[in-house]
Amino acid sequence: MGEEAMGRRAVDLSGAEIRGDVEGRNPPIFLPRQPAASPLLALDIGGTLIKLVYTASCEGDGGGSDGAELRFAKFERRRLQECFEFIRAKGLLGCNGTRSTNENVLLKATGGGAYKFADDFREKLGVYLDKLDEMDSVVSGANFLLQNIPGAAFTHMNGQRNPVDVSPNNLFPYLLVNIGSGVSILKVTGNRKFERVTGTHIGGGTMFGLAKLLTGCKSYDEFLQLSQKGDNFVLDLIVKDICGELVCQKQGLSTSTLASSFGKVITSKKRLTDYKPEDLASTLLSAFTYNIAQIAFLVASLLGLRRVFFGGSYIRGHKSTMENISFAIDFWSQSQMQAVFLRHEGYLGALGALMSYGDLRGENLTLDESKEEPHHESAAPVDGTPSDEENDSNIFPYLLVNIGSGVSMIEVIGKGKFERIIGSHLGGGTILGLARLLTGCSSYEEFLELSQRGNNLSVDLTVGDIYGEEGYPKIGLPASTTAASFGKVNSSKLSDYKMEDLAAALLNSFTYNIGQIAYFVANLSGLKRIFFRGAYVCGHEKTMDKISRSLKYWSKGEVETTFLCHEGFLGTLGAFWSYENMGIDSLAAHEVIREVLLGAPYTGQFPSLPVTEQQENGENNSLEGEVKSLRHENASLKAEIELLQRENAELRANLGAATL
Repeated sequence: MGEEAMGRRAVDLSGAEIRGDVEGRNPPIFLPRQPAASPLLALDIGGTLIKLVYTASCEGDGGGSDGAELRFAKFERRRLQECFEFIRAKGLLGCNGTRSTNENVLLKATGGGAYKFADDFREKLGVYLDKLDEMDSVVSGANFLLQNIPGAAFTHMNGQRNPVDVSPNNLFPYLLVNIGSGVSILKVTGNRKFERVTGTHIGGGTMFGLAKLLTGCKSYDEFLQLSQKGDNFVLDLIVKDICGELVCQKQGLSTSTLASSFGKVITSKKRLTDYKPEDLASTLLSAFTYNIAQIAFLVASLLGLRRVFFGGSYIRGHKSTMENISFAIDFWSQSQMQAVFLRHEGYLGALGALMSYGDLRGENLTLDESKEEPHHESAAPVDGTPSDEENDSNIFPYLLVNIGSGVSMIEVIGKGKFERIIGSHLGGGTILGLARLLTGCSSYEEFLELSQRGNNLSVDLTVGDIYGEEGYPKIGLPASTTAASFGKVNSSKLSDYKMEDLAAALLNSFTYNIGQIAYFVANLSGLKRIFFRGAYVCGHEKTMDKISRSLKYWSKGEVETTFLCHEGFLGTLGAFWSYENMGIDSLAAHEVIREVLLGAPYTGQFPSLPVTEQQENGENNSLEGEVKSLRHENASLKAEIELLQRENAELRANLGAATL
């Protein structure tokens, strides 16, 4: 392809603007100075969808050509043939004199599918794909919208959608959270200047994969429509369910505080078919959008960024999705951050690829080219060095992570000095709740035994599934890396999948997620050690192994991970310390955690244990005594809270600051 010919195919962005229904989904972008004679086409072939951006002539009032429009289309990746037919029907292979035959045509393409399906495009359409790096393209597409299109950015909170004026001179730096099948989080510091700081495998592919299995929906749009009609309180455990409305009022807590997504399922005798599909869909949407927002908040805090833009094909301009993300970001940041969304959010990669037409400076790097030294998954790795001996003088400070039905994370800085930092609604209750719905298992032990015999790769989408056997080496992701938990689920029939494989995927997805969040929280607080305890982790070797692997991966081996139970530390990870030496003397661990948990109305979790059928049948296990203790304490919760408040003035002040 000659430079002269390529130059004639450049995109002219002068005067670009959105025309038509500005509130509609993906309206055309008018390019008044773009020649309409030669169409341009770029594709983003992701793990689930194929996104197309192309130019088309725009008729003027007199019937003549009046510039061009950027138009948008998408197809499911499994419907590749329909995509080919669309390209032919729109005449997007013609070059109007700049090419003599189709064999010389190069189409700009990004995404892992650009590599996997390059031969298909050559065989079916007679064109070659000029393969561009996905992250480069996504950032270029976002910058194009933010710098050139008025009204491209907006907020969506409390039912109100408001445009955001972004000055091109004051745009950088910002955090870009791209929600596709998985989630990539990028720190953008300029045009073509960015760093992928982290990502999460719990993204749109996870929501849609589980939605297929739980609701039988056939498309993501159908899932979103179902979620609009549902009530997540049918399955979610909230603060009111734990301590009652009277105690909530006394403590200034919202009765609807989310404690554990799918947490009610673990004590219910209902089966999957007893729940309404719309309630299941609503629960899935809230569970995962809140989780994505929480990770985005933690990463932005670590990097010192207040601009957080959200893009990706799984947002779809959906009101509840944007509301959930906006509320979560606003709450956790105490209104210091704002979630901002982008028009055409699902087409960032394809837009960036289209912008590369006519780029003669060589700045559009392909996947095979290197750009920078390998990035780190976080901005400030924890410098944790294990010591051979521990005592009162060097154990503090540390992060205590309690995994009950939900997850709570507490910073302990000395004896009797602790503060709840944050929590997560995706905890043991979520794992067991989903496990009961998907596999029918009646206890956590049965679930763990199932997971031991399963293969999560039967349902999880890997980087290799998207990019091929080479993986994504430019950003350090091998082919075996999980890209999207449950992202490989294609069938809506639960019977098409083995229970063991579903259990293995559940254990992987949520334990790795807990480990990731714990690392970010410890990193943000400058803590060198993380202690784990709780009914869903201690005593369960498989769970502890998964969390340990997660922490080792995220921290690159620099965080010390220890598991704590009433009997002491498990395994060979350290010596035994009593709770007194841990800084929470005179109080049982679960009492301290409970009091601290009730200090945050949005994410407060109570580490209650599930009453499983196994326990009801009187089978002995190591948690039986703790279960009985918690049952007794639930009955007298109000009195205990008042006692703890009187004894700990510092905690009372923290509680007052944290209430809504």
